[in-house]
Amino acid sequence: MLHLGWAEVGLIAIAALLVFGPKKIPELGSALGKTLRGFKEEVNKPDDAEQEEG
Repeated sequence: MLHLGWAEVGLIAIAALLVFGPKKIPELGSALGKTLRGFKEEVNKPDDAEQEEG
């Protein structure tokens, strides 16, 4: 995939702290988690059109 090492992850974390600040990071993580959860539910949900045809 991306093959990031610990140094790269650390630099990204430091950059995120500098850009967003320590109070905003948990809010962004929560929003990202909700987005991914909703996407996963939609992908795993069977299509209604397929059920009506079959």
